[in-house]
Amino acid sequence: MLNGIWIFLVVVSLVAGAFSGHIGEVTTASVEWAKKAVTLAIGLVGVMAFWLGMMRVARDAGILTSIARGLRPIMSRLFPDIPVDHPAMSAMIMNISANMLGLANAATPFGIKAMEELDKLNPQKGTATNAMCLFLAINTSNVSILPLGVMGIRAAVGSENVAAIVPTTILATVISTTVAIIAAKTLSKTMGRASNPGTLEVEHIESPDGSEEAIYTDDDTRQTQLEAREARAARPPWKQRLIWATIAAVGITLTVGLVRHILDPSTLQASAEAAEEAAQNGALDVLGDITSAWILPRLIVTISLLGWARGVRVYESLVAGAREGFDVAIRIIPYLVAILVAVGMFSASGALDLLISWVSPVVTPLGLPGEALPMAILRPLSGSGAFGIMAHALETYGPDSYVGYLVSTLQGSTETTFYVLAVYFGSVSIRKTRHALPACLIADAAGVAGAIIAVKLLTPF
Repeated sequence: MLNGIWIFLVVVSLVAGAFSGHIGEVTTASVEWAKKAVTLAIGLVGVMAFWLGMMRVARDAGILTSIARGLRPIMSRLFPDIPVDHPAMSAMIMNISANMLGLANAATPFGIKAMEELDKLNPQKGTATNAMCLFLAINTSNVSILPLGVMGIRAAVGSENVAAIVPTTILATVISTTVAIIAAKTLSKTMGRASNPGTLEVEHIESPDGSEEAIYTDDDTRQTQLEAREARAARPPWKQRLIWATIAAVGITLTVGLVRHILDPSTLQASAEAAEEAAQNGALDVLGDITSAWILPRLIVTISLLGWARGVRVYESLVAGAREGFDVAIRIIPYLVAILVAVGMFSASGALDLLISWVSPVVTPLGLPGEALPMAILRPLSGSGAFGIMAHALETYGPDSYVGYLVSTLQGSTETTFYVLAVYFGSVSIRKTRHALPACLIADAAGVAGAIIAVKLLTPF
């Protein structure tokens, strides 16, 4: 599917560029976007290395298994072919949770880790499994609770109700996620043969505190978890109590600091100034909300301290995971170059503007005005382009107008589909994507429809 889409984008770009007189821009775009793709991938190296390192600490400490066990009823129904205690389950949960909170920096590494774990159960390497397709469909339409970046931009351009898009975004993403799950499940039965997952040897042992732990024997995780278990067992009781007292003290301190930060009158002003600067620079995301600066540090501290409490050599585990993250970031470069070059050429050729002019008369009566249509079409193709269109629409038509609410909801409730597919499938060298792209595009369309419905139901328009 991606092969056909790529050929279509490139051929249409050349034809449209020749007829519109923009062939020079098309040529320039092919070179510039190739550079941007490599720059983007290199920029991901540090983020990928660190967060996959944190994932390794959480896995070695058994934290991810505990999280997955808590959501077992939901995840087992969505992914019946994946063992509930498998690391893929917990990695997917961490990815979905990070997306819900608007933590894009953490969500991508978690998602790539989930794909790597899912690929371990894949008997047909290079071909996407049903679980992979469903996970990506959910990822591109994930329910969003805090669209932090959009809220920051709205504050910067003078919105009287910055948080008004929270309910519209939640409703829109609930609709798109529901449709994504239905589409992926349905298409898995109609488009190609489904892959039967392989098996992963697992051993259950009793931990020192009496709970059950799952030890996986596919790599050195088994040895690391057993060493951590022995380290906990060797600690004297007073030392273990001291560790947990330290963790509690740190938690209380961070909570008090967060409350003081929220109550500080200068916080909102500083957030608005940061958001305005990011909009002028064309940033992809803005962590301008008052809580966003605290979420990632708290997550880092929590994982590190829990790993320490459970006997994990946190530094060594972090470095081992970071090494994996570095390798993954380098591996996705060819996939990013391919998809971003095609998208850049398509936009520069004038084909996108032509498509918008054709579609606009059809969708305007449905509640999608021409001012917001470029946002809806460009969002699956280019995150930076969609962000720029949103910022321009907010400044031109006002953040509290119908167009302002609609583009804000669209930005917070949809995803850059082609980027996600290129990065996630590229991380495990998937070439045959099966029904992943159709399911994601259906979810994107549902996200647009959901945004229109949400704005009409939950705003004065």
